[in-house]
Formats: sequence, C-alpha cells, structure tokens
Amino acid sequence: MSEYQEMADLLLPDVTETPEQVLARYPRRELPNGAKVTRFAPSPTGFLHIGGLFTAMVNRLVSKPGGVCFLRIEDTDKKREVADGVTGIIQGLSGFGIHFDEGRTGPDSESGDYGPYLQSARRMIYRTFVKSLLAQGKAYPCFCTEEELSALREKQEAQKLTPGYYGEWAVYRDITLDQAKQNLSEGKPFVIRLKSPGSMERRVSFKDGVKGKIEMPENIQDVVILKQDGIPTYHFAHVVDDYLMGTTHVIRGDEWISSTPIHLQLFYMLGLKAPNYAHVSPIMKEEDGGKRKLSKRKDPEASVEYYREQGVPAQSVMEYLMTIANSNFEDWRRQNARTPISEFPFKLNKMSASGALFDLKKLQDVSKNVISLMPASEVYDLAADWAKQYDGELFTLLSRDPQYATAIFDIDRTPVKPRKDIGKWSDVRDYVSYFYDELWDGQYDLPQNVTPADAAAIVKAYRETFRPEDDRDAWFGGLKDLCEPLGFAREVKVYKKDPSSYKGHVGDVSGIIRVAVTGRRNTPDLHSILALLGKERVLARLDRFQKAMEAME
Repeated sequence: MSEYQEMADLLLPDVTETPEQVLARYPRRELPNGAKVTRFAPSPTGFLHIGGLFTAMVNRLVSKPGGVCFLRIEDTDKKREVADGVTGIIQGLSGFGIHFDEGRTGPDSESGDYGPYLQSARRMIYRTFVKSLLAQGKAYPCFCTEEELSALREKQEAQKLTPGYYGEWAVYRDITLDQAKQNLSEGKPFVIRLKSPGSMERRVSFKDGVKGKIEMPENIQDVVILKQDGIPTYHFAHVVDDYLMGTTHVIRGDEWISSTPIHLQLFYMLGLKAPNYAHVSPIMKEEDGGKRKLSKRKDPEASVEYYREQGVPAQSVMEYLMTIANSNFEDWRRQNARTPISEFPFKLNKMSASGALFDLKKLQDVSKNVISLMPASEVYDLAADWAKQYDGELFTLLSRDPQYATAIFDIDRTPVKPRKDIGKWSDVRDYVSYFYDELWDGQYDLPQNVTPADAAAIVKAYRETFRPEDDRDAWFGGLKDLCEPLGFAREVKVYKKDPSSYKGHVGDVSGIIRVAVTGRRNTPDLHSILALLGKERVLARLDRFQKAMEAME
C-alpha cells in the first residue's frame, strides 16, 4: 500500500466506496441529440432574490425543448442557513411559474433518479472523491490555524506577492504520513486541500455561453476542498454534483467567473468532463447618473416578495425579465401578443454581457399590457386573491358581488385595443373606487373650460332625459340633442370650425356627466359605467353634483 493510500485511509477511514462505484449509480442521461441539462442551485440563506429568479428562468428556458432542468439545494453553509429557507425557495419559484423536471420538491421530498438533490445529504459522495484524490497524492491535509494563515498573508503582502496558500507558501503541501499521524494524535483539526498543478506562467481559456471566450490565469491556489467539519466547499461539491447529475450547462451569476479556473482544474484533477459555463451578468439599478448592482440590503425590489406585496402579477414579472434577458423579445412579443413565453426562441448569446438595467417604470408598463390581455374573470380572481391578503376592505367589496366586480373589469376589455389602467393589483382600489360608495371620495376633477353654472345646467338637463335602458347609439344621440339648447356644438368638427359661437362641444357635455358620476375626467367607456352603476345611483350622483355646482356660482 502506498503512503498516499495510507494517508487517505488515515484521514477518511469511514469511506469504503470508490469513485467508480459511485459513478455506476449515476449513468449518463439518455436524451435527444442537442438536449441540454441545466440546474438552479441556490443556497437557503435568505429570501429569493430577483436575480435568482432571473437565473432560474434562464436555466429553465435553456433546457427546453427536450432537456432537463433540476433544482439542487446547496446547503453546505449551515451557519448562514435560515429557517424554512428551502420551502421559501421552492414556493417562491413555483409562484412565478418556474417548475423543475426533477430535484428538490420540499424540505424532505424530491423526485428524480440523480439525487439526493440536497448537498448535505450527499456528504459521503464528496468524501469518496476526496479520498480518491488523497490516495493519488493530488490532495493533502492542512493543519494551519487561522492565526498562521493570517501571518502568512501578512508576509505575502509585505513582499507584494500574490496572497494565498500555494507553492512554497503551502506549509503542509509535502506533509508526510508520520507528520499527519503526529498532528492527529495531538487532536489538531485539519482541512483537505487540493494540490494544485497550476502555474503562474500558464493561462486557461473557456468559451462562456454569454460572454464569449474568456482567458484567465490558471489556478495556483491549493484550495480547500473539505472543511474541518467534513463538509465540502462549494467549489468541490458543485464539480462532483454537476458531473454525476449530468449537467451540460452551468448557468450562474458572473460573480463566479473568477472561480471558474478552480472548477475547471478540479474537473481535470478528478478525471471528469467539465460542462459548458455561462455567466449571467447582474441586474443593475440606475443611481446618481450611474449604475450599480441591485442590492438585497438597499433595494426592496431586490426581493421577489416586494412584487407580491405590490400586487405585480407573476406573469408580468416574468414577461419583464424576458425583455432584459434577450433584446429581441419585445419585437417577438409585438408579433406574438398572446403566445406563451415558453415558445420564445431564447438564446444565451443574446443576453447582455454587461448587465441589464432594472426599470420599475418599464415593469409597470409591461404589467399594464399583460393585465389588459387577461379576461375580466381572471383579473377579478387575481385582484381578489391579492386583496384578501393585503387590503381587507377592498376584498370585502369585491367578494360581496363578484359578478358586479367582474363587470367593472370587463369595461373596455376589447380584444383589439384594451385599456391599460391597471399595472398591479394595488392599483385596483383606486381604479374601482367610484363604483363603490364606500371608496369614492366624492371629489370632482372639473375641467377649466366649463363654468360651474354651465356644468349645473348640463347635469340638470341630462337628468331629465336620462334613460338607463338606452343602447350606446341612442344614449349618445340623446347627449347631442342636449348640446345646442345649452350652447354647445353637437359635433366636435363643427365647434372647431367656429369655436367662438359655442361654449364647447358634445365631448365637453359628456365630460361633465363623467365628472358628475365618477369625479374624474378620464375613465373607461361612460355608457358602460352608467349602466353598471344603475339608475338610482346615477341620479343621486347627478343631484349631488348639481348642488355642488350651484353652490359655487
């Protein structure tokens, strides 16, 4: 038995399997030619970030059609793990329509043949591969304390050298079996480090799916691959997992670009084929004329919970994320207004290499368009669901008469040119307020071109001729008939030819009725509003308005 093998047995006596035995349990996936296997692999250390949702969406899109996208939970950092972190991630992604073909489905459940999909449950798998590296002399135990490592860094900085644990600075790189036994007998804790074959003179290059060819210095650091607690580092665990799980494309945030040489070296040292890498640029925010990365600490919109609270539909968020994922999405959407996002021909190489700007105003515009295309029944259901959690009074009113509420949302919801008044469910209270006496503030947004006296006269005349049973043509014809006796032109074009002869036109007359009934100058179709409010309520509001105008004379 070689000294390396004795070292491996000494350090990891609990490992009895070989890498070959592990590999036999993870056969290569049988997939259609060209199919891609992607994964989303978050850590349960906090809320679901909008950047995480973005990356998950990209992984899901790249895997289709014919491929696999799985969810792996990387929970090796137990100190930072939060309660219900796994549940929060899974529910958060599901709420935005991100579903996986296999992987973790709950804190204690999963589906698929390539698990466990929870890294803490794969401890012995990692230790098996670490032991193999030890047995080959490609890894070694390091007994350095934090104080010793700090002193080492200070010396390197004083000599203006690259900081780290490498080459001559790797104190335990050539540790003997006897030295290891002695340290263990003294109860000294240790980590396992990779014995890097890297050189400062060499460079490594790889083709990034988003950024193109990247060339970087080769890794020279003897990185830790197994921590003192026996848990692997992220670097080592993800390499082993991605090979065993058949990942073809690792799509992740570009903060990991600097670590890619380490990962490629680990694949090489383990004798495993590396996947393709694609590094997604961070979502940026404009600030003080510049750009910065969207911050979990500074920006409430960084959390996906923000969009739930505001009532931005999940569909709107995903639609907007697509606009910043591929620059040609908006053109495609204009030509395919009602086609599901999943049918868009997404391309990794069309993603921004520098980071897309997150614009809440643009999100609002996108969301208005999304909601405008929903049937009224869906708008009601989603608005009521949101209100039930975030606006109890609104929920009570909407649910009191669902048919009435749905009819409100159905006004001007035409397939050709629907109105775009609602961008989020928190807008609904204001949008429907004049349909409910409990919400209407009774204020009037009066136009400046009509005097209170004329406004009172218009409403008085209209009240006497108001017939709720009239269809739209008859109703509008009745409005025209009111105009000339009140000094207004029946037709807008007539008024424009000779404005000095009239107080206004039929549009001004209908505008006053609109203000009298709703308090607003801009609303959906007035005829539909009058019909829905009903005769009794319309007459009461006309009387109230007339009195208010007469009091102003």
